[in-house]
Amino acid sequence: MRNDHAPLAPFSLSLAIIVLDQITKALVVAFVHPGSLGFSAFGDFFWIVRQQNLGMAFSLLDDLAPVARGLVLIILPLLLVAGVIVFYFKSSEPTKVQRWALCGIAGGGIGNVIDRIFRADGVVDFLSIKFYGIFGYERWPTFNVADSSVVVCAIVLVISTIVVDARRKQ
Repeated sequence: MRNDHAPLAPFSLSLAIIVLDQITKALVVAFVHPGSLGFSAFGDFFWIVRQQNLGMAFSLLDDLAPVARGLVLIILPLLLVAGVIVFYFKSSEPTKVQRWALCGIAGGGIGNVIDRIFRADGVVDFLSIKFYGIFGYERWPTFNVADSSVVVCAIVLVISTIVVDARRKQ
């Protein structure tokens, strides 16, 4: 049963993700030249390499006109984050795990929107992982803390939804 005052603790995850995302991006911008390798570990498995991305994942929509890019990559994500937050407070459906996952998704979304608003050259991506030719990628497309948060929390949300649904059917 839902408490009338949804706990706010999961929003600390949103805030932590936004702060960590912006700090890591600021460090990369300060110390790594665009397109250059700033750090590597485990041979060529893990790199920190600065990339700027005007689009979204996999540089999709990179070539949109600036006004359209603003509408699609700023306004739409802000509406989605607002929807997640409204759902968080209005729905009695999400479990505690799902609420934390929703806040992780919201934090990651906000982290990248901040870049799109305040960085003329787009979102700062800097984490690069060797992918050994899987799906045709020698390296997975460069990503950042916000991207990681959205993906990991979305996976947690999907898995927890499957588990909850399976329990309800028993």
